[in-house]
Amino acid sequence: MNDINMANRQCCDLDIRDYKTKAPWMDAKFCNTTTMGFSSDPVFAMKKGAKAIKFDNPLDGTIALTFQMAPFRLYAMLSDGEVETSAVIARKETVKATAAGTLTLSNVPVSGTVFVYAEGDWGGTAIKGTVAEKAFTATTEGDIALNTSYVVGYLEAKTDGVKRIVFNNTRVPKDFYIQMSTLDKNESGEIVPVRMTAYKASPQRNLDLSFSSEGDPAEITITCDCLEDENGDVLDMIEITDEVA
Repeated sequence: MNDINMANRQCCDLDIRDYKTKAPWMDAKFCNTTTMGFSSDPVFAMKKGAKAIKFDNPLDGTIALTFQMAPFRLYAMLSDGEVETSAVIARKETVKATAAGTLTLSNVPVSGTVFVYAEGDWGGTAIKGTVAEKAFTATTEGDIALNTSYVVGYLEAKTDGVKRIVFNNTRVPKDFYIQMSTLDKNESGEIVPVRMTAYKASPQRNLDLSFSSEGDPAEITITCDCLEDENGDVLDMIEITDEVA
């Protein structure tokens, strides 16, 4: 076997697949940093206070992907892998009355969530009334004057053009088969494909989101625990010597 020294300076692309079916789930080529590693803490049998025999505990491995740009769907790894197509959206809009006593909203509100205020009095004294579809009718007609603008707050149950990922205590992350692909360069100047596989990666339910108008763009890291699969495999590394990068 001809061993040649290698070096690497390229982030990995990820092929993420459903663990159970091996069906493709996402082709992730947007990460800034990808890491894979494992540890195995040893325990020792002692002989007169000295370490005489070592035993290795089972492998404890992780795979992590850090990114600043990614599709929204990636966050579903931290839930059950599903993306919903409905959501409740908070709305605040200024509406000008085209008829005394009534206002026409831009969207159909969730029942019981409409609050109408005089302009400049947001969150102050609400104007009482009823709602049918998009129409708000004041209990006292004089509370809504013709050609006068009012501020309206409500919740909309939106079912078009929306994606939602649910995080709760009943939706648990699914397991994934993840293969990381990168390119090494050897001392002869050749580019050699290298792949690393996490056979059963289970996302940790940890998410920190910080939004700021200063500094670098927001950075997110998703870390997966690498479990043992049904064949006893945890992680491996592959060097492909007969393929052109």
